[in-house]
Parts: sequence; structure tokens; C-alpha cells
Amino acid sequence: MKATQTSRTAQYMALFRALETRRPPKGRLFSDPYAHIFLDNGLKTAVWLSKIPGIRKVEESIIRSKIPGALSSGIARTKYIDDLLETTVGNGIQQVIILGAGFDTRALRLSFLASVPVIEIDHPNTSRFKLLKLRRSQPAANISYHQIDFNYQSLDELGEQQHFDYTLPTTVIWEGVTNYLTAEAIDKTFSFLQLFASGSYVIFTYINRQILTDPSSYFGGEKLLEDVSGLEEKWTFGFWPDELPDYLQRYRFTLLEDMGADDYRRKYMPERNEPGYEFYRVAFAEKK
Repeated sequence: MKATQTSRTAQYMALFRALETRRPPKGRLFSDPYAHIFLDNGLKTAVWLSKIPGIRKVEESIIRSKIPGALSSGIARTKYIDDLLETTVGNGIQQVIILGAGFDTRALRLSFLASVPVIEIDHPNTSRFKLLKLRRSQPAANISYHQIDFNYQSLDELGEQQHFDYTLPTTVIWEGVTNYLTAEAIDKTFSFLQLFASGSYVIFTYINRQILTDPSSYFGGEKLLEDVSGLEEKWTFGFWPDELPDYLQRYRFTLLEDMGADDYRRKYMPERNEPGYEFYRVAFAEKK
């Protein structure tokens, strides 16, 4: 990401959520009344026009041709993480931290978080832009916003400065971030996560490392890597799924679920399935 820009991929995810929100109530997985405010005028127009069935089909076809599988994967992934988060709240967690929050609006749109403290942490450019766009919304007393560049700044230092309470069982959401970082930054982040109390959880996304070593093995993989590199949001890191459990154990986390895009699309939207993005995964782990 350029030093003077917000994340373009964060805006695309907001677009996907805004399009889903425009579906009829009985046919959508979730509603995000805030997603559209982060979009530029062209994308806002596309969302408004999507209420016309024929136009929606054309728009979705264009998205699929440019980023195969990203639309359905992104929508199903959002719902899947929402459900995992609700499960952890039901299990008694006492705070939520969203790393690399982007234009995530869970703290605003999910009623079960209304009484749970939520800490959002993100890159300064994206965070400032988000707060600017939210300035007309009703401020939520349970949300706090902090800014950091994960590749160059320490979460431990931020935690010390802001007096994070590590004794509370906490759910950490880390969505759409790990594939842009270095291995060192990943290790440091998990070192930070292990500071939290037993009974804490982490929900994070990652890409199968195979997409980086052999992009042609996935439908649309080569073009996708070229496109994200052109946005100066190059993908740099992935896990091998079979190595993930042992990696997490190093930081006292036990892997509970590890689901790929094909799986969570089948779970939530089998009637809207499409090829592509099979390398994208969601992992769910508990601190023991």
C-alpha cells in the first residue's frame, strides 16, 4: 500500500458487503448499512444500481471476470467470521481486538457486540479515512481506534502505551492481513497474541502458500497475483495448511477449525457457488 493511500482491497471488501446488503432480506447472509460509505462515487453508483436484477447480474459477472471467486468467497467469509465471533462471545470472552481492521464494521453492525469492548487497530491511512467517513454516525462508546504499521511498529509497545488488559479472555480477528506481511511480522504478532489469557481466541485468514509458489495451480491465480502487485499490495506470505497446527502450538494456541473458501461457500451459499479463490482460508484457534 502506498504511504498516502488507503487500502484498495479494503474498499473491494466493503463493496462486496454493500452489494450483499442490497439483496432482498430473505436472500442475503447479512446486512451492513455502513459498507457503502467507504466507497468512491463510481462504486456507490454500482451498489445503488444493483437493486435492479439485470444490472446486478452484469456487475457480478464483471467482478467474477476480474477477480474469480473473490465475491462469493468474501461474502461467505464475512458470515463465517461473524458466526465464529458470536460463538466466542457466547463462550464468555470479554473483549474483541480487530487487527488490520480496514473497513470492518462488525463492532457497529453486530448486536451481540453492543456491550463488548472492541479495539480496532490498523494502518494510519486506512484508519484515518475510516474515522472520517464514520464521523456522521452515532459514536459507539465500546469502540476504540488505534493506528499502527504492522511491518514496522510493535504491538507490544502499543499495548503498553494504551494499557491493554491481557488478563481478559479476548477474541482477536485478523482478517485479510497476513498475506501482505513478512514472516517476521507474523511471528511477532502471534507472540503478542499469546500474552492474552487462556480461553482467548484468534480468528484469522491466510492464503495457502501454494498460490505463491505455483500460482497456475489455482484458477485465476496468476492474474490475481499480478493485479494485487500492481496495486502495490503484493502478497508476500502464506502458510502450508498441514503445518499450521504445529506453528500455532508454538504460541500456545490449538487449532479448532481451518476452512477454505470452497468449504465456507458451500456452508453458507451453495446456490451462489463459483470457482476461484480456493487458496484463501480462515483459521480459528483457542489459547489454552
